[in-house]
Amino acid sequence: MNNDIVNNLGTEEVIWDLKDLYRGIDDPRVQEDIEKCQTWASEIADRYSGRIGKLMANELLSALKESEELATRLGRLSAFAQLNFATHVNDPKAGAFLQQIKESLSLIEKDLVFFDLEWANVPDERADKLLSDPILGHYRHYLQAIRRYRPHLLSQKEEQLLIETSPVRHSSWIELFEKVMAIQRFGKKMRTQQEVLSDLYSPDRGLRKIAAKDFTDGLRSQSYILCHIFNTVLADKMIDDRLRDYPDWISSMNLANELDDTTVESLITAVTDRYDIVQRYYRLKQRLLGLEELFDYDRYAPLPYLPQRVVKWEEAREIVLNAYKRFSPKMSSIARRFFEEHWIHAPVLPGKTGGAFAHPVVPQVHPYVLLNYVGNLRDVETLAHELGHGIHQVLAGRQGYFNSSTPLSLAETASVFGEMLVFKDIIKGLESPKEKLGLIAAKLESIFATVFRQVAMNRFEDEIHKRRRTEGELSPDKFSDLWLQTQRAMFGDSVTLTDDYGIWWSYISHFVHAPGYVYAYAFGELLVLSLYAIYKREGEDFVPLYLDLLSAGGSDTAYELLRPFGIDLHHSDFWHQGLDLIDKMVEEAERLGDQI
Repeated sequence: MNNDIVNNLGTEEVIWDLKDLYRGIDDPRVQEDIEKCQTWASEIADRYSGRIGKLMANELLSALKESEELATRLGRLSAFAQLNFATHVNDPKAGAFLQQIKESLSLIEKDLVFFDLEWANVPDERADKLLSDPILGHYRHYLQAIRRYRPHLLSQKEEQLLIETSPVRHSSWIELFEKVMAIQRFGKKMRTQQEVLSDLYSPDRGLRKIAAKDFTDGLRSQSYILCHIFNTVLADKMIDDRLRDYPDWISSMNLANELDDTTVESLITAVTDRYDIVQRYYRLKQRLLGLEELFDYDRYAPLPYLPQRVVKWEEAREIVLNAYKRFSPKMSSIARRFFEEHWIHAPVLPGKTGGAFAHPVVPQVHPYVLLNYVGNLRDVETLAHELGHGIHQVLAGRQGYFNSSTPLSLAETASVFGEMLVFKDIIKGLESPKEKLGLIAAKLESIFATVFRQVAMNRFEDEIHKRRRTEGELSPDKFSDLWLQTQRAMFGDSVTLTDDYGIWWSYISHFVHAPGYVYAYAFGELLVLSLYAIYKREGEDFVPLYLDLLSAGGSDTAYELLRPFGIDLHHSDFWHQGLDLIDKMVEEAERLGDQI
């Protein structure tokens, strides 16, 4: 991005400070910590290997505490390497450092694999007796969660081999994908992915069309290597699932999320059954834009009623902090620390990974947030979203490292809720029906991206994983055919998807980073819509319950953590509650459209 634009937005100094982790990749503490962890892991293995099933409750507690402390130190090293690489993707030193940390940690972690294997294989009667001891209360769910994997664990030597080779397997392909996408430039102006995609939100149709072509051409220029990366990731998962005897490609993700297969299936079915909501909206949008036909590059075109203004960084900060403060001063206070203590990296810079994320790091430090801020209203919601993650991670950190990791089923709870708070704040200040329609339309498109698009992407993933297992390597054309097929199922005849759009599967990082992840977005959005409805009904009484939910982290299953709200995920009707709320928003948009 042009430095003048960065300066105009006020993001030039919004750079995170990683010194809370290490002073740099040459910090001598890095090597000292690696060596310390190597010794520590060997000592733990010598002390406890072969004895887990014989330990008394107090001895098992000591083993857990020591293992957690070591895991925290390893997490610190890993987080630093990942965060440093995220803003120096094109720097060979940053890439080499990340690989060094991966390789070092894999050697350490293979010495610790005995714990999960031995604990998972403790006889049920003995395990139940230990789990009933109050002294292990804090770690009860963590220990129960390990035992869920018993049918899918291999021998100790096999597990150690997989851990030792992990740096050159899946994670290595993730790193290559990030490098390819970070170095790629699009169009004659040689712009970054973030810059060219931002033009799809322009009111100028000609600009949108050029941006779509530039992006398509750029992806096609890398299609050979991107196709190879995808095929390798699919094969890697296929082999892992086969070795571990998972019945389906999505099974391991459902197990990690502590969700029954039937719960996930009912979510997918409920959303795909309501694709009509998407189609109704885009037919309305076509009429409001006055277009004879709506193409893929028109999907994000702003309605003429939405103010097209640049939101500078300081204004975005206040919008988000005020929205959080009106809901919970405690959440706002946590969010403010991200700005004041340099936990955010905001400007679009060469060699920086695209998109946005919040990294939890470790509870003893704090999370970090990465954005690529270009100053539109969508970016303000993204800021609220990632800070929601950050707040969630800070609160959950009080559970300790092992219990702080929130399952994906609840990982989007605070982020999507934060977006909703900002949206409601902004719309309250609008009086014009046109401006309200513009904002509602923008919010609907954000919800569609989180619910319907993610489920459509899940359907694409379902196809490519299954076909890779039955048909072998997939060609770029096969990927594109399946992408268009699953996307057209969602849009119907409301949006014309061009052949160019067929290659757009290849830039979506979630398919590479975390196969099966995307349905968690739909889960989170529909859950938040239900939680927000409860909040509007119960008012201030809702807030402490909500903060308790965030503070619980991964200390229990989603089924149990949501029980205080009267939410039962086993009932398929639950998903339709959230979908009905989206339906009502479309009805409101249609009403305002008719009025205008």
